[in-house]
Amino acid sequence: MDIKLAVSRSGHDKDSIYVIIKEEADMVYLVDGILRPIEKPKRKNKKHIQVIKKLPKEITEVFKQENFRNEEIKRAIKLYQKAIL
Repeated sequence: MDIKLAVSRSGHDKDSIYVIIKEEADMVYLVDGILRPIEKPKRKNKKHIQVIKKLPKEITEVFKQENFRNEEIKRAIKLYQKAIL
C-alpha cells in the first residue's frame, strides 16, 4: 500500500497534516489518528491538499506493515513534524 502524507491547503483544517488512506477520481480520504481516525476519514477534494513528496526514511518504515492503526498514523505525522523543524 502506497501511503502518502498531505497538507490541507483550504478549509477550517488549513495547514493540518494528514495521511491519505484512499484515493478516488477527484477525492481523497484523510486521517490523522486523533480527530480523524481510520474508522472516520475526512473526505476532501484533491485540489484542496498538497501531497508531501519527500518523506524521511523513518516515516516510510512506519508504513511497511500491511495493517496499520491510528497509533502508527499519529507516529508518522509526529516524525514528519520533527523532521521539518
